[in-house]
Amino acid sequence: YCCDQQANHLGDEQKDRPRIKSNPASRNKIYTAAMKLCRLLLFIIPFSLVELVREVSSFNAAYRDFSPAFGRPSNTALPQRQRHLKSSQLCLASTTPPPPYPVRVAVMGGGNFGLALATVCARQGIPTTLLVRKQDIANSINSNHTHPEKMKEFVFPHTLRATTDPEECLPDATYIIHAVPVQYSRIFLDSVKDHIPPTTPVLSGSKGIETASLGFMADILKQTLGNERPYAFLSGPSFAKEICDGVATAVVIASEDLLLARDLASLLSDDSFRCFTTKDVMGVEIGGAVKNVIALAAGMCEGLGLGTNAMSGLVTRGCGEMRRLGLTLGARPSTIAGLSGVGDTFGTCFGPLSRNRKFGYRLGQGETMEEILASTSEVAEGVDTSIALVNFIKIKCKGYRLDLKFPILFGIADILEGNLTPDEGLKGIMNLPFVMENFDERY
Repeated sequence: YCCDQQANHLGDEQKDRPRIKSNPASRNKIYTAAMKLCRLLLFIIPFSLVELVREVSSFNAAYRDFSPAFGRPSNTALPQRQRHLKSSQLCLASTTPPPPYPVRVAVMGGGNFGLALATVCARQGIPTTLLVRKQDIANSINSNHTHPEKMKEFVFPHTLRATTDPEECLPDATYIIHAVPVQYSRIFLDSVKDHIPPTTPVLSGSKGIETASLGFMADILKQTLGNERPYAFLSGPSFAKEICDGVATAVVIASEDLLLARDLASLLSDDSFRCFTTKDVMGVEIGGAVKNVIALAAGMCEGLGLGTNAMSGLVTRGCGEMRRLGLTLGARPSTIAGLSGVGDTFGTCFGPLSRNRKFGYRLGQGETMEEILASTSEVAEGVDTSIALVNFIKIKCKGYRLDLKFPILFGIADILEGNLTPDEGLKGIMNLPFVMENFDERY
C-alpha cells in the first residue's frame, strides 16, 4: 500500500520511472508481524507498570523507615494504616507542584488544637512534626509521647515528633498547618517565614479577627507569607479533646483552590474525622470569628441563671447577625448555615469544653475580666475578637444605627469594655424596637 501511494505521488519528472508493484503476500506478512508485536507489547507493558509501582512503594517504605527527623525512628515498625495510595493520589489532583514521597506535615503551634490536628495526621501513619516553643515540651513528646501541660491524659502516636527549630520541620514539609492564635499569628509568621518554601500550601486552623489590622487569617497569611502561595482554612465544631479521643467530628476546609481543599480533606479524613470542602473562604472565616462572640453571650446567659428559652433565643438571634454580616461581605448563606457557621456556633455555645462559653459564664456570675484572665492560661479568642468585630462592622457595613442590626455583637463588646454589665446588656436586648424577625428579607 505504501509503495502504491508513493508511486501515485511522484512528480511529473519521475512518472517515466517503472512503478514498484506491491505484493499482497508481503503485505499480509507485515500485517501479521505487526499484530504479533502489538499483542506482545500489550502483554509486557502492564507487568512493567506493576514493577514500577512496586519499586515506588518500596522506596516510600524505605524512606519512612529511615526518616527519624520526620517522625519515625529507624527501628519502628510501619503502622497498619499506612496510606501510600492516598499520598500518591495527591499528586494527581492539585494544581500545586506534586509533593515529594512520602507526604510530611508540619504543624505550627503547640496548643490544644495544634496537638489535635497533629494527632489526626500522625495516627494515620503520616510523619508529622509539631513546632513548639519550649524544649522540655518537645522532649516529652519525643520521649514519652505525652504533653506535660496540655491534655496530659493522652498518649500521642509515635509518628508525631516535636521540635523547637523551624528549620528542622518547615523546609521539607509537604503541607504546613497553622494553629497559632490569631492575635499572635502575625509576629509568629514573620519569625518563621524565611524557613517556608514559596510553594508550600498552608492550612490555617486559627479563627478570629486581628485587633490591630481588623484582618481575618486569610489577610494575615497573605500579608506575611505572600499572595502566590496556596492557602486553605479549616473550621467547624471541633473540640481538641474529642478529636484526640477519636470521637466522630465533621469540619469544613475552604480554599480558593478547590483541588487543594480536596487533597487536604483526603489527607486528614479517617473513620472519626470527616472533612467537607468549599470555596467560600469568607463565609468560613466569618463563622469562625462570630461564633466565639455568640458563645460569650451564651455563657453570660447561663451565668445569670436564665433558662433554656433565653439561651436558645439568644443563640438563634446571634446566628441571624452572623448571616447578616456574611451577606454584607459576600459570603454564601449556605456556608453560614453549615458546619463553620451554625454548626460551630452550636458546639461552642452548648458544649462543656468551650473556653469562650466558660469565660462568659464567669462574667455572668459577677467576676471581672481581670480576675478571669489572671486565673487561666487558656485563650478565649472571643474576647479580643468581639471588640475587633464591632470596629470591623463600623468600617465595612454601611447604614444607620448599626447597633440595631447587630445588637448582640455590639452589646457583648460594650460588656467587655466595661460600659455595661451582663444584666444590663440583656435588658437592653429585650427592650429593642419591634421589628420583623429578618427585616433584611423582602416579600
